[in-house]
Amino acid sequence: MQSSGSNRRDVRHGAPKNSHSRKSAPSPANGQNHQGCACDESAEGDSGGGRGVTLQFEISSDYVEGRNVERQILDAAQRNGFEGNQLFAIKLALEEAMINAIKHGNKLDRSKKVQVQAEVNPKRIKITIQDEGPGFKRADVPDPTAEENLTKCSGRGILLMEAYMNSVKFTRRGRCVCMVKHKEAANGEG
Repeated sequence: MQSSGSNRRDVRHGAPKNSHSRKSAPSPANGQNHQGCACDESAEGDSGGGRGVTLQFEISSDYVEGRNVERQILDAAQRNGFEGNQLFAIKLALEEAMINAIKHGNKLDRSKKVQVQAEVNPKRIKITIQDEGPGFKRADVPDPTAEENLTKCSGRGILLMEAYMNSVKFTRRGRCVCMVKHKEAANGEG
């Protein structure tokens, strides 16, 4: 699916939306790279009763553009009833995944793109983020809670993502992350 501007498309309405971020040229695989970036969440049959929205973005490897995407996804989550601790969990995991894609994946190279898709409905949010970097093996990432890593300034992002989301999966040799958060009952926010 192709769109212009910051390359955001609200699939529910089928019209491109201007996300107020800098324009970036669409890549040849615009909107199609997410096919190999799947979560396999559809097996649960959680469609949200047909309600909700799918947002797609393609941005340069730029923190400002990344924050704009984060804001729009969080706004959609809030409109679909995510709040409090659950909204905080989504925000934290989303920030960490975007930083990983921009900084560690694409090495802050603005010519490399980050593709983001968020499917949001009243029952769950599914976010996929893909970069153009070399990838990594999850098993090779040092445990940030190990004694020798406690004073290091990095390495906690993946741990936080896995702690706050219901599911975190890396595909495409680590170039794609898929995160899912299911809405909990109000009394489950403890």
